[in-house]
Amino acid sequence: MTAWREMTLGEVCELKRGYDLPTERRVDGDVPIVSSSGVTGYHSEAKVQAPGVVTGRYGTLGEVFFIKEDFWPLNTALYVRDFKGNEPRFVAALLQSLDLGTNDGAAAVPGVNRNQLHRLPVRRPDADTQRQIGRVLTGLDDLIENNRRRIELLEQMAQAIYREWFVHFRYPGHEDATLVDSPLGPIPEGWEVTTCGEALTVLGGGTPSKKEPHFWVGGTFPWYTPSDLTKRRTRFTAEPEMWITEEGLRRSSARLFPAGSVLMTSRATLGVLVIATTDASCNQGFIVIPPDDRWPPSFIYEWLDDHAEQLEALGTGATFKEITKGAFKRLPFLMPAVAVVTAFRDAVTPIDGEVQVLEVSCRQLAGIRDLLLPKLVTGQIDVTKLDLDALTESVA
Repeated sequence: MTAWREMTLGEVCELKRGYDLPTERRVDGDVPIVSSSGVTGYHSEAKVQAPGVVTGRYGTLGEVFFIKEDFWPLNTALYVRDFKGNEPRFVAALLQSLDLGTNDGAAAVPGVNRNQLHRLPVRRPDADTQRQIGRVLTGLDDLIENNRRRIELLEQMAQAIYREWFVHFRYPGHEDATLVDSPLGPIPEGWEVTTCGEALTVLGGGTPSKKEPHFWVGGTFPWYTPSDLTKRRTRFTAEPEMWITEEGLRRSSARLFPAGSVLMTSRATLGVLVIATTDASCNQGFIVIPPDDRWPPSFIYEWLDDHAEQLEALGTGATFKEITKGAFKRLPFLMPAVAVVTAFRDAVTPIDGEVQVLEVSCRQLAGIRDLLLPKLVTGQIDVTKLDLDALTESVA
């Protein structure tokens, strides 16, 4: 039976504030700069050797990041300066289990002062158990990371096909095509320059009154806000934080979009994209383009991604940038020949299918990890009896 000792967090590790690094002092390199919200840039010099553990000192509180390479922790964060002989991955998990970002739990630490953190009561197992816990959590992290790398490669394939066919005009059969002049420069004969408003259905979202519980309680329709996308960048939608009821849809400006709709954030953080996997709704912070017989979601997604700079330039507003539907509709749009778009759909649909499966797998693996983590680091689950292969067999 593993012995667990009652002690303080300060006896397990020593936390220290990160270091100032103004933008003007940063030199391009491959050293991660880690703030309270994770890796936010790169520099040429490291301040701390890996492995490292970083958590927010202010700003984004409660997030914990395990860093596998030498890094520079910013002064918005706390990093572990001394692991005191403990397993770094276990220490990261222990900090995650404390839920430092809350203000109403037993482990709440207003202000996230390192001296207060050091006084928190924790339980620590022997070194061998720590290493086993670390191996389990690292194994899950590695599976998730492998999936993410595969997703990145697949998305690069889809993007490369799009650019080859619709930017460089090297699509199947292009050898027999003739280029003609247009407002956008030379384009294949038979292709047409129009506007987004003419070529696409451009819609928006709405927000049912938060004062009406029956618009929200027991909701069965997913309702997205921009933060659902910015917190978790994926090609396809995951479950949102909020759901609305049928009455909420019926009695507000919110509307239900069909599966396959492409949602683009149009306020504050501009141009974050996602393809809806189910019928869905959203708030006013989006431009939504539903699918139709001509435009497959993958084409619209890649077109928007390829025009990110033009879309960013459309943003106006003093308080926060916003792309209005009117401005978006006026944006020039090149309509390719139907046969080329159909061929693109056929080429990219299998890629999108693989991406969607891998994104679901990532969420399932993360769910397993997040369920296990607090139980492992408190001894509620005996790590020696845990069969990781059996847990992940149906997922990875």
